[in-house]
Amino acid sequence: MTKKSLIILLLLVTMGVSAQIKVEVSETVELMGILSRMAGFQEYCHDMGGQYTKDTEAWFAPYKTHPIINYYQELRAKYGISHDAVMTMAIHIAIDGGKLKFLADEEGHLVRWKGIDVDSFVVRLNQFYSDTRFHDFFQQHQQFYEEVMRTYETNVMQYFHQDWYARFYGSEPKENFRIVIGFTNGGGNYGPSRQLLGQPKEVFAIAGYYVNQQTGKAYEEGVNYASTLIHEFNHSFVNPLLNDDSNVALLKDISQKLLKLSPIGMKSQNYAQWNIVLNESVVRAAVIIYMLDNGFTTEQLQHEMFDNVCRDFRWMPELVIALRHYAAHRDQYPTLNDYYPEVARCLKKYYTDEVSRMQKSLK
Repeated sequence: MTKKSLIILLLLVTMGVSAQIKVEVSETVELMGILSRMAGFQEYCHDMGGQYTKDTEAWFAPYKTHPIINYYQELRAKYGISHDAVMTMAIHIAIDGGKLKFLADEEGHLVRWKGIDVDSFVVRLNQFYSDTRFHDFFQQHQQFYEEVMRTYETNVMQYFHQDWYARFYGSEPKENFRIVIGFTNGGGNYGPSRQLLGQPKEVFAIAGYYVNQQTGKAYEEGVNYASTLIHEFNHSFVNPLLNDDSNVALLKDISQKLLKLSPIGMKSQNYAQWNIVLNESVVRAAVIIYMLDNGFTTEQLQHEMFDNVCRDFRWMPELVIALRHYAAHRDQYPTLNDYYPEVARCLKKYYTDEVSRMQKSLK
């Protein structure tokens, strides 16, 4: 076990295939989350972590006037640093010899930090890290972190079958997948990624942590947290499909039209670009296929479907039907990439039918 993170190695055996995946706690994820909390970032002030939240307040409250706080608040006001931008920075920082250092990225995943002097930020963050004795706080909570990760492994990971993805998509993942519990993130879940120099791309599922107010425990009903984990791993298969120019040509126009159908709802979820709307749509439909294939109950399936429709993915039923057709005709469509022309047809038909329905009501 290293000083940087506590790791539980999981051995999942599904369909006779063994696979290992890590569930981690990251010191830099906690550092950025707690800094954001001290700076008053609403999305990191959920107060849902039970005793851990109390411990955080007790330890760090004296540092709410630390020099970095005002600077960090200004970054939020001027550059919109919030939500996933915080966690993206967290995975681009390493702790080496008790000092923070910035990790260079080949693919520019720090787009939300564009225009900011990152080196200056890291210098200030190092001072906060040292002045608050952050590492001591992190070390004192190791047993707590380990207990929560064991609970997550037992209650949540039982619903995660990694081998399903290669079977469904017809291809192996091109990225390494990592699961991190963000103990200061409350109900927030984030999926940042990084491409460190000379290394494979890594996709993170940073799962929020919050306790049941009645029992004081987290992750008791693992199935309620599983869909987020299942969702994030789908992105590592779906997002790269738009690296194919032919798929962009097929789907850009219709995705832009779908965005215009639900602009307020999509933008409120930070889905303000056509490619994000498309990828989120396919991923969310794939989650439902995963649930169908892995024995989730009718009630759980209905909840997932209704939740997506309520989030303005109103074309979800049609897209799920399309992906079920794909899954039933793999001899014709070996990979989801082969099926993307049909995905385009599905979404175009939905849009045409929806516009026709609205126009009909005005005649």
